[in-house]
Amino acid sequence: MLPLSCAPPLPPPQSRPNPSPSHKPKPHPCVLLFPAALRTAAAAATISFSLLAGNAAAVAAVEQPSEICRGQDDGREVEVKAEAVTNEQLVEEAWEVVNEGFLPDAGSRPWSPELWMQRKQDILQGSIKSRSRAHDIITKMLASLGDPYTRFLSSSDFSKMSKYDMTGIGLNLREIPDDNGSLRLVVLGLILDGPAHSAGVRQGDELLSVNGIDIRGKSAFDVSSMLQGPKETFVTIKVKHDSCGPVESMKVQRQMAARTPIFYRLEKRDNENSSVGYIHIKEFNAVAKKDLVSALKRLQNSGASYFVLDLRDNLGGLVQAGIEIAKLFLNKGDTVIYTTGRDRQVQNTIVADSGPLVTTPVMVLVNNRTASASEIVASALHDNCKAVLVGERTFGKGLIQSVFELHDGSGIVVTVGKYVTPNHKDINGDGIEPDYRRLPGAIHVHQIFL
Repeated sequence: MLPLSCAPPLPPPQSRPNPSPSHKPKPHPCVLLFPAALRTAAAAATISFSLLAGNAAAVAAVEQPSEICRGQDDGREVEVKAEAVTNEQLVEEAWEVVNEGFLPDAGSRPWSPELWMQRKQDILQGSIKSRSRAHDIITKMLASLGDPYTRFLSSSDFSKMSKYDMTGIGLNLREIPDDNGSLRLVVLGLILDGPAHSAGVRQGDELLSVNGIDIRGKSAFDVSSMLQGPKETFVTIKVKHDSCGPVESMKVQRQMAARTPIFYRLEKRDNENSSVGYIHIKEFNAVAKKDLVSALKRLQNSGASYFVLDLRDNLGGLVQAGIEIAKLFLNKGDTVIYTTGRDRQVQNTIVADSGPLVTTPVMVLVNNRTASASEIVASALHDNCKAVLVGERTFGKGLIQSVFELHDGSGIVVTVGKYVTPNHKDINGDGIEPDYRRLPGAIHVHQIFL
């Protein structure tokens, strides 16, 4: 066994998004034992897989929101239609979103509230004659930030993004805190004429159970995974209509299912007693965690002593799926990732809330197309001394975007924060450097994995 020295995660950042190294406590070394043959073989791995990339965005409602009853006598909904906005008001609305939440160091050009205020004054000096002209102005205004991820969405593009479906039945869920401090799962958006909508689910409904299982206390991500299943099969859900409506149980036919991104196999070597569980994750989608748990259990039951987690060419997908997968390997209380930004709602420390499913040594394969959620997983396992990284420096996509709907149905995507690893490394731009790029005496991967 060869030791690998690494530093455990540092305490969470205080008021600064990027604490200076001089303010960090001295790290204590830890040792991760890993078999030399496995590390050597994985370092030379050159397996090529087809790429299935998924880019999920924050989801907004498809239907126009409306105020629902609050103890009215007749129990009817009172709809509040959005008032028409002028072209100038639309531009100012987009300007305000950036003003309130944009991460200044996300762009390649200087940004400050004063400079941004001056830009609004310059733009709104004259009248804006048409809606298409207003959209052009918003597009150029956002481009001036120098951030390729902050951009304008036409109404058709926004509609496509808002209909991103994690559930397979055409709805999106949002966690809403109630008066007791617990969370309710409320329908944030619906695909019009989709399975859930056709069955009678409406925006604002509260989801109570899935196939008879009470979902109180579960996250939106976990419940979305529960709703997933083979195409054309049925799932039974119970919803409470609005805040003061009846409770209804309904059977909904799934119309789409996320394909499994997990591919795995057990590799045994004739000249060694140990076996290797090889797992390739192509992307992070709604079924990634569930299918990975199944793969890990099957490989462990088949005698896997060590695991190789292949994240090469994985461009990300659902960030929450990556976070949940990282937790499978961490101890309770270990930091998964820090999120920082101007808005306090963006500032967060995400930690593992239970013990690890896997305690055996793990090797993570990365390359220059390992990005976003994949980098969160790789850094979480590495910084918590749960894995060694082998391959190439990762892509370096560590920014957080939020999607905002404007009053005319168009939208804007704005970078509002960034991810910082447990050891306080800024992922964005630099990526993550592996522990080993290629080891001396490496053997061909087909001798181990094929």
